[in-house]
Amino acid sequence: MPNFPYPEPPYFLLAAAFIAAIAAGTAFYATLTQLVQAWSRNRSTRSLSQARGMELQLPFLGMAGAICVFLASGLQVFGFTLLISYVFSFPLTILTAWLVWSQLGNLLMQLQRGGSKALDLDSWE
Repeated sequence: MPNFPYPEPPYFLLAAAFIAAIAAGTAFYATLTQLVQAWSRNRSTRSLSQARGMELQLPFLGMAGAICVFLASGLQVFGFTLLISYVFSFPLTILTAWLVWSQLGNLLMQLQRGGSKALDLDSWE
């Protein structure tokens, strides 16, 4: 019976990517909250959709990259090769990040047009 060596799954990379995604997500949340509060206080001529500059893109890209590594590492735990796991996780992460980013833009436009009442999902008015 042949003895095929199985590579050791990247458990450390899985945990490190999870922690990095949480850290980048926390930075993204704090930056987004700060931008919206500053816009709300000033009601500046700069629209909220234009406020999605590099200070917001950097933590978002860090979060997306960490999620990609987390997904690929999780697939490797289940026995997929490195190439197959990244071929699957990279397009999935890109698609999900693009959808979230575009939805964020739509929400910021709604907030700018109607204030916080526009985002109230509980009201039936």
